[in-house]
Amino acid sequence: MRKLAHLLLALAVTLPALAETPERAITSLITAQAEAWNRGDLEGFMDGYLRSDELVFTSGSRIRRGWQVTFDAYKKRYGTAKETMGKLTFSKLEVHMLGEDAAWVLGRWDLAGPTEASGGIFTLVMRRVEGKWLVVHDHTSSDSPE
Repeated sequence: MRKLAHLLLALAVTLPALAETPERAITSLITAQAEAWNRGDLEGFMDGYLRSDELVFTSGSRIRRGWQVTFDAYKKRYGTAKETMGKLTFSKLEVHMLGEDAAWVLGRWDLAGPTEASGGIFTLVMRRVEGKWLVVHDHTSSDSPE
């Protein structure tokens, strides 16, 4: 009985430390997006975005609104096959919490494409919706030619 009490006490102390923090959950989501992209799974990549007309995606001089509009733009530019989408990596991720259910993320993206490589910086606004972290605003810029 005493051993069981010690085990329960150890679990009570250890389990909260093992719980996934919002920062880890957000980083895991972004990692899963890159993995989906690299499999040629554009829809899986887009699962990290709010599936709503409220989604905002800005890149270059364009502002796109809505999940479907963003998906269609990605599909037109990169296709939906591993061979056309290239290899995407995210790095230098910084997650900054704005509250319990909101955060912003700064990071770097690099894409080794079938014809050329590109990269740049992104800022994401994330919201926890029904327990899942999702991108609600994505501002992506490309590296300037040197």
